[in-house]
Amino acid sequence: MYIAVRKNIIPYFSVIVTTYNRADLLHRAFNSLLNQVEHDWECIIIDDGSNDDTFSICRKYLDSDPRFRYIFHSNRGQALSKNVGILTASGIYITFLDSDDEYRKDHLEIRHKVFNQNPHVELLHGGVKIIGNHYVPDLNDTTKMIHLSDCIIGGTFFIRKEKAIALGGFKALTYGDDTEFYERAVKKGFVIAKISYPTYFYNRDSPDSICNNIKKSK
Repeated sequence: MYIAVRKNIIPYFSVIVTTYNRADLLHRAFNSLLNQVEHDWECIIIDDGSNDDTFSICRKYLDSDPRFRYIFHSNRGQALSKNVGILTASGIYITFLDSDDEYRKDHLEIRHKVFNQNPHVELLHGGVKIIGNHYVPDLNDTTKMIHLSDCIIGGTFFIRKEKAIALGGFKALTYGDDTEFYERAVKKGFVIAKISYPTYFYNRDSPDSICNNIKKSK
């Protein structure tokens, strides 16, 4: 495992980026984070065993901005990589940015205001703009397709770190780990809120995305 650690600060947001062999897409995600109006964040990059130029791309950001941190480990899958990010995070709230997605410049700023006005909220989600195909396999029957407006999109999650740990993080499922995480939060009685500001850009044009490659069951 390779870990690059920066000075110890407590940011408001910890943005977890898990990635595997997406060197050609990382600039888009990282630059959208650098362009945020909100500056009180750290970015924890979890490199899930990439063997392309991922580290050389990440190195540029690590060297130029102390808010970026980097961890490399052998391939474990997205869910377990997110758990590593959660445990490593030093921020008050944890959120996510898939390596092929991006934020609108006010994404973090809006959520900061929401939490200031609603400090009782423990899990916030929603506010996504879909780029590309709006349909994904149904979690309960992958031979059927459903609209993403009917889905829980984990990239939009904002959750207090201690609450994410209390839930036990994400389960290593083939598909639907975000939904399963959300359902456990509901069962635990978390105060959950959904907002509609479409500031998380969910790019469905990546051929290696989990949703595009889920095997259809019979």
